[in-house]
Amino acid sequence: MRDFRRRHRRSIPALAALAAAAVAVPALLTATAAPAAARPHEGRLAKELVKEVTARGAYRHLAKFQQFADAAAGTRVAGSPGHAASAAYVHDTLEKAGYQVSYQDFDIYEARTKTEKATVLGNQPRELATAAFNYTPSTPAGGLTAPIAPARVDETPGCDAADYPAGVFAGKIALVKRGACTFVEKQRAAAAAGAVGLIVYNHSGTTPVRGGFSTPANGIIPSAGITLADGEALTEAAAKGEVQVRLELDQEHIKHPTRNVIAETRGGRADRVVTVGAHLDSVMEGPGINDNGSGSAGLLEVALKLAEATKGKGKQPANKVRFAWWSAEELGLLGSEHYVAQLSAQQKKDIALYLNFDMIASPNPVQFVYDGDDSDRTGAGAGPAGSAQIEALINGFLDRKGAPHEGTDFDGRSDYGPFIANGIPAGGTFTGAEGIKTAEQAKRYGGTAGVPYDPNYHGAGDTLKNLDLKAFDTNLDVIAHAVGTYAQDLSSLGK
Repeated sequence: MRDFRRRHRRSIPALAALAAAAVAVPALLTATAAPAAARPHEGRLAKELVKEVTARGAYRHLAKFQQFADAAAGTRVAGSPGHAASAAYVHDTLEKAGYQVSYQDFDIYEARTKTEKATVLGNQPRELATAAFNYTPSTPAGGLTAPIAPARVDETPGCDAADYPAGVFAGKIALVKRGACTFVEKQRAAAAAGAVGLIVYNHSGTTPVRGGFSTPANGIIPSAGITLADGEALTEAAAKGEVQVRLELDQEHIKHPTRNVIAETRGGRADRVVTVGAHLDSVMEGPGINDNGSGSAGLLEVALKLAEATKGKGKQPANKVRFAWWSAEELGLLGSEHYVAQLSAQQKKDIALYLNFDMIASPNPVQFVYDGDDSDRTGAGAGPAGSAQIEALINGFLDRKGAPHEGTDFDGRSDYGPFIANGIPAGGTFTGAEGIKTAEQAKRYGGTAGVPYDPNYHGAGDTLKNLDLKAFDTNLDVIAHAVGTYAQDLSSLGK
């Protein structure tokens, strides 16, 4: 899952030989997952997939992803050998199962920062702890020296033109508090007001903001992050008189190829496409077995069981099912954005819905379901028409299993973002990232209150050893039920 705070780090090691040892499956997974009880309107295909898809089967794919990471210096980051091996494994496995499989190639950029420095000038110059934004333009040789101009601090600091009074920011470095909108939006607003540089200070903690712009093309003015304490001190000083700052940023942007993997059923109506996705890349810092090997392995196992269930004359699904394994989600949803951007208007219209599964085996989990109808009244609002029905289908299935669940906002942190931005209904599940489990959640779901849902989020500890296999199994059943249902029947979406 994408972390808006993160800055992707900067080396891609060579791939060693892949491990050939057989994969051992924990004893916990030797039993077949129990099927969901049949209910009216639950079709044969959905019931069969829930019965046949097991955590034991999906675990084999997780173990492969771990092997690929281990052979590539512990990472499956987009553009790396670990990701390339994962993509090839998914592609070849699905091709053998009879799917129409293709790669979708695109370019990403690695940002190598050589200099990241901000200095407050005066009688006693003071250097600030500084983090260059990912894909920032570099400053001129010798740095950029200009007065600081603080943007308005409100509920959406530095997000709107109103936060930059006319005539105040021309030729200056905008000082903006983190929060509420993306770094790209803050940068665009500052540049439109005439700012020649951007410094964003944190809203909490003691470390500098680590942000970025997804691609070099999104970088308009040199931009970096500093700490909350330094940002507040600069704001206070600027209120008393002019404060000169020298910003020195030197960053190289290196292009690397990467690819999505797209597989679809040979049968089914091409104007009623059920699209299901998960990102296959990890961050640089770890192998990404929960984030998002779990969603990727779950999709792969459901796709394989779907192929078996629909093999033979008269067994093809009514609607075409398209599975997607996205690259470069961790760099800013780049794979899914690239995919949606390449679709024609008719191809977008042909997609009936999008299901997203990102982090479904967190070690201290909560069962989150994307809040398609905005019944929680939190954050970004409801999804496109049909999203409420997708949420209802997933919630109903979990209710019948006796599995507790709760809503989570469409906050833009995963690959559903480009789909809902184009009016395509979406839904899915999630078991939590860096958020902290509450005492009430610990009572409902088990686990430990006051601890992140995934203490290993975006770290080296995101391995096979740190998964909740019960949560994994529950979410595999959700995927199987949703895919089996929508492959045969879209009537709940009014289609």
